[in-house]
Amino acid sequence: MSTIEEKLRGILEGRDLGDITTELCDFSLTEQNATAEAQGVQPSSSPDFLPILGQTVTYIVACVLINDHDEVLMIEEAKQSCTGKWYLPAGRMERGESIIEAAAREVFEETGLNAELTTLLAVESAGGSWFRFVLTGRITGGRLKTPAEADAESIQARWMRDLKEVTLRSNDILNIIDIGRSFHKQISPTVTVGTTLWHGNILPTRYPHKRNYIRVLAVARKRATNSMNILISEKNAHHFPTVELHPNRSLHSTLRKFMIEIFGAELPQHRPHGLIGVEHAASSTSTEGASTDGICLNLLVAFRPPLEEISIIGKCIWQQLSDSLDNTLGRIASSKNGSIPLNVVR
Repeated sequence: MSTIEEKLRGILEGRDLGDITTELCDFSLTEQNATAEAQGVQPSSSPDFLPILGQTVTYIVACVLINDHDEVLMIEEAKQSCTGKWYLPAGRMERGESIIEAAAREVFEETGLNAELTTLLAVESAGGSWFRFVLTGRITGGRLKTPAEADAESIQARWMRDLKEVTLRSNDILNIIDIGRSFHKQISPTVTVGTTLWHGNILPTRYPHKRNYIRVLAVARKRATNSMNILISEKNAHHFPTVELHPNRSLHSTLRKFMIEIFGAELPQHRPHGLIGVEHAASSTSTEGASTDGICLNLLVAFRPPLEEISIIGKCIWQQLSDSLDNTLGRIASSKNGSIPLNVVR
């Protein structure tokens, strides 16, 4: 088995790939700024940007918890700006927390219930420095908060089937609630195992990254053999192409500029399918001496044209995958719900 295939299996099995050093980042902020300046554009971010929770980046957790009656766990807001309106259990991550720890804390503080989080449902981003991690799971204990127990976190919690009965703080949760309900239906005991095309349980892998990255898992089929190939960077050492997230651009913009570096301005038709992994651990100490809260998003990108029609100008090559990995990634790429949605909200 090749080293690349071992790494790919590791990602699919929920393992991290270790530190992303300067040698393993193909398009750093420094390089992005240099490209912008060469085009006569003033860089909008310092190359020294570090993701520090509560200072330079904001990470939000939100939980879509569904019971056996298809009811969603909701909370009545206590904040003055939205008192009496309803929302999902959600809030900002705090320094030193993992994504899962923050989600479980918010559920308990706002609903009085204990939750075991089992999978990510979606990741949303605004710009390159605001992220919301949407999780689901199951209730394991606790007592539903009543109005008599109202505090600064919430007034009460309630299981709801029809959200039209209340006033929502924002309609931005409707889409992720739909995703949560669909996911729970596919894991219902009445659904035959193996008949669904949803991803399995995928939780963030705990690894402390110093900066924020997208690791691109780009795949294309070779027409001659119908074999799936994955893109490999040859910059310094063989690895999956990796770009540092620009804090002042949308993820789509950062990804597009990176793809142009690899494939040229005439980009072949491709689709960011979704995430097959997220790596994060709280507050790692970077070589720059600061405590940081970096993340790495493992993004599957599927090309529509055959490999023979895709030209590469960057330091990358294609590597054919073994039959087992071909089948695994083929199933993921062919299903709308085979990976975790990465939604750019603005």
